[in-house]
Amino acid sequence: MRVSLLGATEIREIAEKLELHPTKSLGQNFVIDANTCQKIVRLAVISQGDHVVEIGPGLGSLTLALLQATNKVTAIEIDQRLATQLPITAAEHGVPSGALNVINQDAMKVFDIPGNPTKLVANLPYNVSVPVLLTILERFPSITSGVVMVQTEVAERLAAKPGNKTYGVPSAKAAWWCDLVLSDSVSRSVFWPVPNVDSSLVKFVRHEPLGDESLRVRTFDLIDRAFGQRRKMLRAIYSDIYGGSGEAETALASAGIDPTIRGESLSVERFAAIAKQLDRR
Repeated sequence: MRVSLLGATEIREIAEKLELHPTKSLGQNFVIDANTCQKIVRLAVISQGDHVVEIGPGLGSLTLALLQATNKVTAIEIDQRLATQLPITAAEHGVPSGALNVINQDAMKVFDIPGNPTKLVANLPYNVSVPVLLTILERFPSITSGVVMVQTEVAERLAAKPGNKTYGVPSAKAAWWCDLVLSDSVSRSVFWPVPNVDSSLVKFVRHEPLGDESLRVRTFDLIDRAFGQRRKMLRAIYSDIYGGSGEAETALASAGIDPTIRGESLSVERFAAIAKQLDRR
């Protein structure tokens, strides 16, 4: 039996059966358009050999589209009612036994996903989208690529490059692990309930790490400091690390960094260069 997809009417019927009223606190805006789900799967280039992680599957519309393309999906769902219903919905729509694994847990608290996941495809709740994405990239290095649907404002930040006005902490930290591009916009009308923000798709491809874990921690601290005081020059921001702005200026110059620029001008590679220079002190 071929996996069939959910329609808007059926999605509402399942929600009614569960006495589910979508909540803003959990970012519950369910995709009710099958074509949008299939487009996301195509963008993610899912094949039968992939083990896909989906965060926040909700009522299962994207889950079923993923299971048309691969026979291995792990769905992480924090809402117990939804986590219990999802395997039932999957079975009713032709998903073979064993193809879907559901983890009823907060994605931020998941440390183990059996079976080496290879891709991430998710409709991430707007209020936690950045920390969830960064956490998954950090904890599961076997994930090589994916597509996430997030609020457009967040998508633009994630995909921003140095010098862009939207470039900031999410852009720099995500770039430690992967290259990200803004792929497409998503109409508000494909969601139920209709959100009051626009959504976009961000595609990412993992690259070789820029260093070990200790270097990442030091680099991320430098990023946090730089964007916590965006209007200050780097020599002023890092003066406390080096024992004064003069010492910071000398150290930054030795790392090949102009001490008078601001953090928004630096790529994650340049932040890592400063972190490496700190190690040589």
